[in-house]
Amino acid sequence: MHKTEGGFTSLLYRRLIAATGFSIQGLKSCFRYEEAFRVEVFLGVALSPLGFYIAASGQDLALLFGAMFIVLIAELLNSAIEAVVDLVSPEKAELAGRAKDQASAAVMLSMVLFAGVWALLAWQNLAAVAGK
Repeated sequence: MHKTEGGFTSLLYRRLIAATGFSIQGLKSCFRYEEAFRVEVFLGVALSPLGFYIAASGQDLALLFGAMFIVLIAELLNSAIEAVVDLVSPEKAELAGRAKDQASAAVMLSMVLFAGVWALLAWQNLAAVAGK
């Protein structure tokens, strides 16, 4: 282990601060430059109150919000892959196109998961409320 000024705690703190700063930069740049990410964030904000109504338990709430965050995570990764592909391969190339299409497919699958989880829990929990 390297000796650092201030010791391990100082190193850990500096790394945590740096990593958090880079992460916030990534979120800001994706929000600024990627329309799909903005739409997904706004959809998440709009649906969040509904999630509290749909959820019958803490587990349900975790599933609803977890599915929502998976969409955002997939979109962040998709945007990163597209940026790197565009940087290294500005001309059309089969492998570049395949990489971008596969990253886009990951976003689509995350949206299918999101829709399925929200629909299933809404059906299950709202049907139970209506049956009472």
